[in-house]
Amino acid sequence: MTEIIPSDIEIAQAARLRPIRDIASAVGLKDFELINYGTNKAKVRLDALQTRKRRGRLVLVTGMSPTAAGEGKSTVAVGVAQAMRKLGKNAIVCLREPSLGPVFGIKGGAAGGGYSQVVPMEDINLHFTGDFHAISSAHNLLAAMMDNQLHWGNALRLDQRRIMWPRAVDMNDRALRDINVGLGGPLGGIPRQDRFVITPASEIMAIMSLSQSFDDLEERLSRIIVGLTHDREPVRAGDLEAPGAMAMLLRDALQPNLVQTLEGGPAFVHCGPFANIAHGCNSVVATEMGLRLSDIVITEAGFGSDLGAEKFFHIKCRSAGLNPEAVVITATVRAIKLNGGVAKTELTNPDPAAVERGFANLARHIKNVNQFGVPAVVALNRFVSDSQEELDVVTQGCAGEGAEIAMCDVWEKGGEGGIAVAEALLQLLEKGSVEFKPIYDVELPITEKIETIASKVYGADGVVFAPAALRMAKQCEGFGLGETPVCIAKTQYSFSDDQTRLGAPTSFQITIRDIYPSAGAGFVVALAGDIMTMPGLGRTPAAVKMKVTKEGKFTGLF
Repeated sequence: MTEIIPSDIEIAQAARLRPIRDIASAVGLKDFELINYGTNKAKVRLDALQTRKRRGRLVLVTGMSPTAAGEGKSTVAVGVAQAMRKLGKNAIVCLREPSLGPVFGIKGGAAGGGYSQVVPMEDINLHFTGDFHAISSAHNLLAAMMDNQLHWGNALRLDQRRIMWPRAVDMNDRALRDINVGLGGPLGGIPRQDRFVITPASEIMAIMSLSQSFDDLEERLSRIIVGLTHDREPVRAGDLEAPGAMAMLLRDALQPNLVQTLEGGPAFVHCGPFANIAHGCNSVVATEMGLRLSDIVITEAGFGSDLGAEKFFHIKCRSAGLNPEAVVITATVRAIKLNGGVAKTELTNPDPAAVERGFANLARHIKNVNQFGVPAVVALNRFVSDSQEELDVVTQGCAGEGAEIAMCDVWEKGGEGGIAVAEALLQLLEKGSVEFKPIYDVELPITEKIETIASKVYGADGVVFAPAALRMAKQCEGFGLGETPVCIAKTQYSFSDDQTRLGAPTSFQITIRDIYPSAGAGFVVALAGDIMTMPGLGRTPAAVKMKVTKEGKFTGLF
């Protein structure tokens, strides 16, 4: 008889959750430090940061280049945190919040999977505590106040041709990439071109992720550049007198969300910038809370080391003064084979030669992490179709790169399946003497910082800057953003800016078509290749399989 394997949502729905007050109490939080959202989730007041000092050690979970086969990075992060607690360690996992775009598109949620999930899974993937809605509202309030400025005489002399602030919605909707607004006559606003970005790509999301206090939040909001005057001087949110009202909308959202793993361990799930079009890390305040409440914090950054990990090191760690001490690189034999040229439909067939070819992708990710001075362990997510010969190829390849490797079965076995990874991590942490170091100085010109990332992280031969990108690089330096990190928006599927070039491509250049300021967040964004800040839905979106039963139960949600 064929074994029936429960889906992620069935596993989550069968779980018996502990009261969130018990989860909080176990890590030393008091009732008055919580804002309860029902019995299973809560926000933690920022005041809790002021009465505690950092004591935890920080571990990042990243991955090889993502593929259609899936790698399970969030699942590994949750599973390793569960394993740490099984080993008697006080560990907390810190994840990003899911966006509704991928939930209803094709990628799925961000709550882990199998027996390594954060719960309540349905709530986390659908609206949660309303953080994304608050961010969208604050973003669109600024857009409305900007258009209102145009309507009432434009005292700030905004140049309608040089407005940089779009609108935002948390949904994949390609029809909103380029729109016209204000077409209703004298009472309908000033006609102009506009666009939407998906909420995880909003600068407000980046600001929320990096802000460390309410004062810091409002100060960052005031620095947002919404557009330029006819003299090409920046007009900021502070000039529109918008930050106070925006901060009001964001007050509760800035406070991190506390939930739990399937095994009853604490988990912070807060903020959710994408790593391919934003900086890809959960909030600083959630990570800081974890470092004050536990001995080991397991956090994740989106996609592979060329995106989430690079931005984690250069943007988040710099901004918050964080010191990562170890990295987990998530990989699978299936993903390695796909990078070795095997079609998705053939991935279950043993093919050690394809593993040898595709290993170059994982090897480059190992090198990327090592050059930041942080030791790494490879967590190889096992599947029943993996042959021993294929596993041996990966093990030998990691040994050749000087990287520890540990087999990982957290989807099927939860924390027990992550013991080997957790033990390897503990050995790295016990060695100590980690010297984390960024690979570029923020004092370098913007173009040189981009060239450094392209060569040292992507393996590119060089960078081609479009004329518009060079103009904006000079303008951003003139705005006072010359000595800030850069955030490159690039396809997640390849080290190059061409998503079809898998493995570890060589002899290529990165094309930067535009650059724009993210002054409130404290970095500049460079658009590589044809990356979009508003995704579209696929031919058959995941949404078509979802429904609510007559009993009010969700089905089809992963």
